Amino acid sequence: MKKSVLFMIINMNVGGTEKALLNMISEMPREKFEITLLMLEKYGGFLDSIPSYVKVEYLKGYDKIKQHIKQPMHITALEFLKKGKFLKGFIIIFLLIISKITKEKSLYYRYILHGYPVLKNQYDTAVAYAGPMDLISYFIANKIRAKRKIQWIHFDVNKIGFNTKFASKIYVKFDKIFVVSKEARKKLINKVPDLQDKSEVFNNIISPGMIFDEAKKGKGFTDHFDGLRILTVGRLSTEKGQDVAIKVLSRLITHGFKVKWYCLGEGSSREAYENLIEEYNLKDHFILLGADPNPYPYIKHCDIYVQPSRHEGYCITLAEARFLKKPIVTTDFVGATEQIRDGKTGLIVRFDENEIFNGVINLINNKDLCTEFSNNLSRDDFVHATEIKKLL
Repeated sequence: MKKSVLFMIINMNVGGTEKALLNMISEMPREKFEITLLMLEKYGGFLDSIPSYVKVEYLKGYDKIKQHIKQPMHITALEFLKKGKFLKGFIIIFLLIISKITKEKSLYYRYILHGYPVLKNQYDTAVAYAGPMDLISYFIANKIRAKRKIQWIHFDVNKIGFNTKFASKIYVKFDKIFVVSKEARKKLINKVPDLQDKSEVFNNIISPGMIFDEAKKGKGFTDHFDGLRILTVGRLSTEKGQDVAIKVLSRLITHGFKVKWYCLGEGSSREAYENLIEEYNLKDHFILLGADPNPYPYIKHCDIYVQPSRHEGYCITLAEARFLKKPIVTTDFVGATEQIRDGKTGLIVRFDENEIFNGVINLINNKDLCTEFSNNLSRDDFVHATEIKKLL
């Protein structure tokens, strides 16, 4: 009999968390699992990548509460009061005071979600897969019926405004906390020691068949550039460090290297990065490619892959570059040392403009080192689908 598994996420935006989920689903045997995705909103470049046999559902009415979830509580209270909805306004003010005292917002989520009944379906396993995102954690803990409940942690909790009070209160309702790297788990336990026995490392799964198949599709680079191509994959946001990559490229150009740096991804920092590219006169050299659900042709044909992130949990794009045996420079974020052996399979540098610059120069000037890194990268050195048994 199939095991029913529900994964709850925000949307299917083109990002690492969503890609990790798709990879895992592709390795979950159809004859053993009945999979449901519950999304807050119907959005994202990966929507068409969801396998047809996966049941997709959306949280009805989320559009009506989304603003109340995202904005500060006092703003929500003022909006209700201005509309003459005094009872709701005063309730939010009361909940705001309680949240200030308790330093967490579970009662607020309870109020916002009071109109949502516990869902009728019962699952063998229900997973709060996104983020962590407090609303999804609360919903899985209180609105989903399941024999087993799992919270997934994808990020460094020291870097994302993680609410330890909320975690201490809500995460105890979960049977297991999966964290995507050893370092990320250590940081979680440092924040919430009570989660030590519940937490376990579950590295993101790489789907070899999908990577090989997708790498053959699509055109990848189309500009016919005959110089050296550097690639970074990730949403355009501060934590991904593309701002420093722009400055590094400026120095490479100044040193006379025939090089272009390509960024695959989209995000809120695009305008800021476009202005920075203009400032450094790199319009023809630093190329923002936008989002593409299939990054593999680009990774396959780049000369050097650079991950300049300020922080990560377990960087799946770095894992994909490893799998395709590319010469790699990565910053020393959480989980990097679990993927790269510095000086053996790639270069790990501090998040620093000079360090990243020197790492890239090292690979440009040393083709033998690039070859050595490629030869040392084994495609057997990846998380196998046997990890999926942890979901059972």
